[in-house]
Amino acid sequence: MNLPNKLTVIRIFLIPLFMLVLLLPLEWGEVTCLGTVIPVTQLVGAIIFAVASLTDFADGQIARRRHLVSNFGKFADPLADKMLVMTAFIILVQMGKVPAWIAAIIVCRELAVTGLRLIVVENDGEVMAAAMPGKIKTFTQMFAIIFLFLNNVLFAPVHFPIGEVLLYICLFFTVYSGVEYFYNSRDVFADSFGKK
Repeated sequence: MNLPNKLTVIRIFLIPLFMLVLLLPLEWGEVTCLGTVIPVTQLVGAIIFAVASLTDFADGQIARRRHLVSNFGKFADPLADKMLVMTAFIILVQMGKVPAWIAAIIVCRELAVTGLRLIVVENDGEVMAAAMPGKIKTFTQMFAIIFLFLNNVLFAPVHFPIGEVLLYICLFFTVYSGVEYFYNSRDVFADSFGKK
């Protein structure tokens, strides 16, 4: 159990904590931050999500730099990432902060691309690298979720819905990068359509 794998396991264990803080009827009150009123549960949830997201970035960097890539890491790292993001979006839908159709598209894309990655690894023996649109998707996704939980702190006083704007940017790159992944990996399905 090397350091990257420990970080991945920590991220997995943060997910139920994240859920409990946001879904239990906890009466922790509210705080006012830079003119924005934020329920303490949402503030704590955003912090947990941010910490978990940072472990996602850190474990990949450490694994590559120290050559600590393992089969457990290849399996658990993307799984933990998807579990965290899907959980956040489902909670945001329940809270009325994200339309269900947007969350459905994002979840379906994540599942489809994860499945595609598994097929590519099985066929080519290589992990499909994230392209720039996918990285933009991940970046905007992370910040959209944080700002939505924090009621657009920093931007609420000027009435700019930064969380919603980032959400729609994320949606665009979610669809675009998903299509790009499948287009670039179209040879994987060649045998299914009589081509090789």
